[in-house]
Amino acid sequence: MLRDDLVIERFLAENYWPAEVNVETLKGDREQMFPVQSAQKVRAGSNSPMVPDACCKVIVSSRNQDSISKARDTIAKETGNKNVFSVKADLAVKKDVDILVDQATSKFGTVDILAYNTGPPKPGTFADLNNADWEQGVKLLLMSAIWLTKRIVPGMVQRKWGRLIYITSSTLRQPVPNLVLSNTVRLSLAGLSKSLALEYGSRGITSNGIMQGHILTDRQRQVAQDISLRTGKNVEESMRQMLQDVPAGRYGSSEEVGYLAAFLASEKAGYINGTMLTIDGGLIRSVF
Repeated sequence: MLRDDLVIERFLAENYWPAEVNVETLKGDREQMFPVQSAQKVRAGSNSPMVPDACCKVIVSSRNQDSISKARDTIAKETGNKNVFSVKADLAVKKDVDILVDQATSKFGTVDILAYNTGPPKPGTFADLNNADWEQGVKLLLMSAIWLTKRIVPGMVQRKWGRLIYITSSTLRQPVPNLVLSNTVRLSLAGLSKSLALEYGSRGITSNGIMQGHILTDRQRQVAQDISLRTGKNVEESMRQMLQDVPAGRYGSSEEVGYLAAFLASEKAGYINGTMLTIDGGLIRSVF
């Protein structure tokens, strides 16, 4: 099965407190099913660098049907791929995850590539967060990944090929003071991805994560608003402040994240397994 030709199908997915991600698909000698997990709001991107003549099948999932319907239509229009479908689901609700996978597999069969992305949990210090916040954070950032992966990995094992891509945050490696839920629960997702790489690597399946730094999204603005409320600075000043520790001196783009996800999904990345790749403009100070 050839999966080397990258075909860009761009979209911006926003979830919970909105977080954008660009996801790109692959074409091969036979069709694949590529589910993209998101929630709440989805906007279609533009200026796709390539227009595919043959594409894999794509599922976009969100809690907001209107938003993902618009994204689905725009992706199909921009790329020419008619095999783009939307399924309404809240990834923090197991019943919704089961419905999502059931609909996907009933249409297409097994899943070859999973690009998993949820928005971040509630911001706040340890003192700010209550038990319900913690329970919701675990469902959103960990259990949703477990539920999805449990359902799709058996098909990958059967076909002896698969890509698990977990899009997460640089807080895994460098905690942020006011994002205690993210700092804590996302570590479990990294442990899950590494464990999957060890367990399924011999079966043609890779599992990797993408740790995003400061990507210019609505989520970034929401964090700036939270800083503004706590410090008295205006939002624009808070946005600039967050870039002070970024050697690149700018925010990353969702397109840049998308190209990395596309590479990890390709055959060329077959020897990359069990790693968490950082895309942060140099923000993280550790060597490893």
